[in-house]
Amino acid sequence: MENVELKERFIDEKTGIEYIRCGNYYLPNLIMPKENTNYQIGKYGRMKLNYLKKHKKAEYLNLLMDCKLNRYLHEINIACNDRINAIISKIAKQENVTEELKASNQMEWVQAMNNIKNRAEEIVINEIIYV
Repeated sequence: MENVELKERFIDEKTGIEYIRCGNYYLPNLIMPKENTNYQIGKYGRMKLNYLKKHKKAEYLNLLMDCKLNRYLHEINIACNDRINAIISKIAKQENVTEELKASNQMEWVQAMNNIKNRAEEIVINEIIYV
């Protein structure tokens, strides 16, 4: 039997993955990229994460394996907050919920703003989170 010398490391030209010899086997050298993954994902990011885990497992795994999950969830959270604020201001203007109402009848203003916020949040959840 010929004595074949085994390389300690090699890179597969098709995939670009580096392999390291461990005993008689070659194992892929999978390392995490050195980019910032410590993003604050917030309420809507966590909602999207739960949705991905339960209903879009392939998309969740792709984002996780590409180390893009936290950044994606952070961007979702920012987009949701921006959209909610835009919807709240638009509806408040349409329904005449103004600072004058706040000054004259604070409880009515709070009720109206809570109602508007809940509607805006429901819209955003269906537009961004559950897709």
